[in-house]
Amino acid sequence: GVLGHVDSGKTSLARALSTLVSTAALDKNPQSRARGITLDLGFSAMVVPMPPRLLPALEAQVNGSATAVANAAAAASSSSSSSSLYGTEQLQFTLVDCPGHASLIRTVIGGAQIIDTIVLVVDVTKGIQTQTAECLVIAEILTSQLIVVLNKIDLIPEAQRQAKVAKMEKRLRKTFEQTKFGHDVV
Repeated sequence: GVLGHVDSGKTSLARALSTLVSTAALDKNPQSRARGITLDLGFSAMVVPMPPRLLPALEAQVNGSATAVANAAAAASSSSSSSSLYGTEQLQFTLVDCPGHASLIRTVIGGAQIIDTIVLVVDVTKGIQTQTAECLVIAEILTSQLIVVLNKIDLIPEAQRQAKVAKMEKRLRKTFEQTKFGHDVV
């Protein structure tokens, strides 16, 4: 799920990553367009090549046996490319673009119920804002995986960019140390 404060760039990030979009993706709702904010959950997806290291788990899930895990691990270690052994050479990530406005927190919580990993979008020029913090609480309750994206880096003058990003990363690390994610934030 893609979560963060209103106007942190969640929908823009989902749009940039998406290779497949549903009819409810990327603020297609006329009210969302008129108001300039996400009002509903948006669904899109990105497809990437299947990492060979995931093949053993995939076979185990399909066949449900320890032997399958051993066989797939052996096959994966002898091949350097993705395999179509299981009928797929691709991995699909479904992106759930959640609203960032405070009045839509119930929609965010409803969307979070179907999310495995949260992508927390932080506007690098503003840092953690009210809804960013609320989304972090939701992440702590509902998932064990958190990816943080510093967005809007292009708005920082190039001469100051590296220093400001490093300062924001340091501030965010201190914040995440106080959560269940600790140092495991990507």
